[in-house]
Amino acid sequence: MATKTKAATKYSPRLSIEYKNKYRNELKSDLKLGNINQAPKLEKIVINCGLGKGKDDNRLMETAANTLRKITGQQPVDTFAKKSIATFKLREGNKIGLKVTLRGDKMYEFMDRLVNIVLPRLRDFHGLSVNAFDKQGNYAIGLTDQSVFPELSFEETSPAHGLQVIFVIKAEEPSHGRALLEKFGMPFAKENK
Repeated sequence: MATKTKAATKYSPRLSIEYKNKYRNELKSDLKLGNINQAPKLEKIVINCGLGKGKDDNRLMETAANTLRKITGQQPVDTFAKKSIATFKLREGNKIGLKVTLRGDKMYEFMDRLVNIVLPRLRDFHGLSVNAFDKQGNYAIGLTDQSVFPELSFEETSPAHGLQVIFVIKAEEPSHGRALLEKFGMPFAKENK
């Protein structure tokens, strides 16, 4: 008697599927690109937590590591000072922060949660600045409070610290990076003209 085996269906995030099936073709035509491979693409998301002033506070470091672990599903990597700066009481090699790099499915999952759950929960939110793009088209967001993430309870956010989220985008110019993020639903502030 033959046993039936179910083909394991691989899970793909919603934004990943929509990018491959819809957004990439739309971006090619909207930006008047010659090839579909020229369409802007999200390469990775880096979540950074700099704790310069609290570098000696073990409780703050532990809270930041727990925050990054819960919101990303990955173990954070320690970052260290590259130079000694006497005015900041900083020595070369001191642990000054944590970071996590997301790629692939985890990157699209985080992007979806950030746009649809976290940003609408921000207090007095009127949209993201359009001036945070660099020359390559990468985009950075600074969050002053980590309590807006639903994965964290109130007790876990007791010493508040900020986060920086950087979207690394492969694009020919910054306007292409913005077009990609708008397709993903990033809520940019209305420009006054």
